[in-house]
Amino acid sequence: MNFADMIKNSVLEQFNSGVTMGAMFLSLVVAFLMGLFILLVYRQTFRGVLFSKGFAFSLVLLCMVTAVVIRTISSDLALSLGMVGALSIVRFRTAIKDPVDTIFMFWSIASGIMSGAGLYLPGCLACLVLGILYYVITVIYRNHKSPYLLIVRYDPEKITAVKKALHTLPKYRIKSRIVTRNGGEMTVEVSLKNEETKVIETMMAIDGVQDASLVSYESEFGL
Repeated sequence: MNFADMIKNSVLEQFNSGVTMGAMFLSLVVAFLMGLFILLVYRQTFRGVLFSKGFAFSLVLLCMVTAVVIRTISSDLALSLGMVGALSIVRFRTAIKDPVDTIFMFWSIASGIMSGAGLYLPGCLACLVLGILYYVITVIYRNHKSPYLLIVRYDPEKITAVKKALHTLPKYRIKSRIVTRNGGEMTVEVSLKNEETKVIETMMAIDGVQDASLVSYESEFGL
């Protein structure tokens, strides 16, 4: 038996080991638990406007389905090649606007792969460490000032008073300024923490300011 035959026999033995019901059930249970943990982390750290329950629950199902696929294709070489060919023609067109949601999907897939491959302890440990570290990052981020867009509509003749009020802010940057015959509008990027009501009251106290509003948003770097 030459070296090529040894490699061939080793590969065939690995793939022809078969899938038992116990191994499949254990992979599903571990994937389900890791998916629930990922769902919990996603729910506790969600910073968007509308929480999508469908996307959150899909993280659990994605982890379980991935575990089933990996466990299935690991039992047969021909089946694994066919599965790769089938998945290569599938196109997922669901738009994901938040990059964090994409990361959670990859996290769920990676956990499902480790569960399907039988790496239960390393998979659970990796999932737990990732969740704790990400939660710590979000807690630290929440203690910092949040970015807002301050939109002020005013009388153009009172622009000096408006600029003077802006100088009282700790940090700001004018994003846009529009002047029409009916009045002026200024959009300012500000960083605030527990000062939202005070800023609105300060701007509305200026003579000539028609209205003022604050809109929470993410800056170019997500900070």
